[in-house]
Amino acid sequence: MSVFKIEKSKDYTIMSNYHLRDRNLSYKAKGLLSFMLSLPDDWDYSLAGLCSISKESRDGIRAILNELKEHHYLEIEKVRGEKGYFEYNYLIYEKPHFIELENDKKNWIFQYLEKI
Repeated sequence: MSVFKIEKSKDYTIMSNYHLRDRNLSYKAKGLLSFMLSLPDDWDYSLAGLCSISKESRDGIRAILNELKEHHYLEIEKVRGEKGYFEYNYLIYEKPHFIELENDKKNWIFQYLEKI
């Protein structure tokens, strides 16, 4: 039997295992999502920002982001900035967003039924 020893340091991230066990996601998508979850909130999540710290090409990062959007781990909001230019807000989820919405809907129904 093999024994694995993990040396832990002070700089680590705690995240849900949900996306890591999602069979619908490629290893690249799991890795990028894990990496994005480990970044600080004020990080530049643009394509240029993600490419600057990655070996992947711009098209590669774009393809992975599209996979994460397809599986509801990522939403990208297009909004007008102060100077009129479009800016993009990246909404990153540890679990697919539609699951969260379904849970909210179920909780609302249960709360409503309790009042009746």
